[in-house]
Amino acid sequence: MRFASYEYHDRHHVAVVAEDGTLRPLPGVRSLTGLLGAAGGLPGLLGAGSAPPGLPAGPHVSEVRLLSPLQPPTVRDFVTFEEHVEGVRRSVDGAAGVPERWYAAPTFYFTNPYAVYGPHDDIPVPPGSSVLDFELEVAAVIGKEGRDLTPEQARDHIVGYTVLNDWSARDLQAAEMKVGLGPCKGKDTATTLGPYLVTADELEKHRDADGFLRLGLTAEINGEVVGEDLLSNMSWTFEEMVAYASRGTWVRPGDVLGSGTCGNGGCLAELWGVRGRQDPPPLKPGDTVTLTVEGIGSTSNTVVAGGDVLPVPVGRRRSRERP
Repeated sequence: MRFASYEYHDRHHVAVVAEDGTLRPLPGVRSLTGLLGAAGGLPGLLGAGSAPPGLPAGPHVSEVRLLSPLQPPTVRDFVTFEEHVEGVRRSVDGAAGVPERWYAAPTFYFTNPYAVYGPHDDIPVPPGSSVLDFELEVAAVIGKEGRDLTPEQARDHIVGYTVLNDWSARDLQAAEMKVGLGPCKGKDTATTLGPYLVTADELEKHRDADGFLRLGLTAEINGEVVGEDLLSNMSWTFEEMVAYASRGTWVRPGDVLGSGTCGNGGCLAELWGVRGRQDPPPLKPGDTVTLTVEGIGSTSNTVVAGGDVLPVPVGRRRSRERP
């Protein structure tokens, strides 16, 4: 089953998406995040999405503005593709290979849940950045709360999947991570989710013998393919990622867990590291980035000019006087 959030005639709706793209609005449902909380997991969500007889069909997806499928309370973004790590590391500091420590656990950071964009929204350049990049990912969405989960238990907590574009201001990111923290402003101005939430049962046919989802991934800039990979090249499954995220804390309905950027052109920074130059060049206003994931769909966002930098003073060197 596929769920969409959309705007039509200045009103927001949540709907099930039919095979032909017709939307079937769910009466009384204000948000998919709220529906996930009420459904309590995949069986409840599938039940809520089953059409009561006699409900009229809504518009076609081509007639509406698709929004992000949900407004997540948290967004954890992982880094699970070796090829991405290799390429970006070479781009940033010229180092080769993958740090041994990377294999110890599926590392993630929290990004900004207030900066989520829909699958066809314009994306403004972050203030002060001139090196904008995309990142092609798939996100798992949590359907019921859990804590200290095993990977086997975690499977029942994943309700579905969507496409994720982790927009990255590489120049801001590089500068602020020299402090030993981050990424911060390099990452927190835009994350695309969409076009739909595809329920986990729909993708089970793509699961391989090792538990990975074998889905084709494609990235295009202005209609030209720049990256292709398989989601099954992840070094951890989504269930393992959820288990790690829940260690000592909670995952709750609507939480989003990004796979991290795929390899073989899943972002520009990786290509820059491999090629030793900024080829293709950083994104600029007017460029359109289209990301496609087999079995889920496509997002297509156009970059537009962003706002001016509002200055903040530099840090003061203090006397360290004591009382």
